[in-house]
Amino acid sequence: MTKKEKAKYIIKTLEDLYPETPVPLDHKDPYTLLIAVLLSAQCTDERVNKITPALFKLADNPLDMSQQNVDDIRAIIRPCGLSPKKSKAIWELSNILMDKYNGRVPETLMQLEALPGVGHKTASVVVSQAFGQAAFPVDTHIHRLLTRWGITSGKNVAQTEKDAKRQFPIETWNKLHLQIIFYGRAYSPARNPKLAIDFITAKIGTKKAIKELK
Repeated sequence: MTKKEKAKYIIKTLEDLYPETPVPLDHKDPYTLLIAVLLSAQCTDERVNKITPALFKLADNPLDMSQQNVDDIRAIIRPCGLSPKKSKAIWELSNILMDKYNGRVPETLMQLEALPGVGHKTASVVVSQAFGQAAFPVDTHIHRLLTRWGITSGKNVAQTEKDAKRQFPIETWNKLHLQIIFYGRAYSPARNPKLAIDFITAKIGTKKAIKELK
């Protein structure tokens, strides 16, 4: 099966499996999504969703967050890990949004990636899910699965993103990246994946992936 044939199979299969793709991180606007995605680095979405209600009760907009004490932010987000770095980034980016963008979240990858604590993946999620721009954020789930499925060589996440964008039509990107994440969590986990459960890998996986899953 060629990469293009695999891509068509993946799109069709995941659309049947996940016709609806709610954003896993609870949020109400671009700012709260930005903060939630920033917190999700090396932290599960479930844990982020348990922490953000308290954080957003403290402050749910750039103005209020910029007026908080960094230590207070850190105390709330500590269970997410990397709290010293993340709390400082949240406070700093909130001040920048007030000073430079009139309290609004910028809508371009370049502007977002210039904010403290915001990498390419975080920026891609925000432009995709908050602003509806075509993007293909690649996290460890997507990187692992697209490597298993032979869509990419799996050298690094940057290459995986390029390969994904090359193989999948642009109109599928925003929904597909979430569908792949959902599939990975349910059918193809990083630890102890099973070929009997991971039916996509069983059908289109590389020889190496199928051997690893047996």
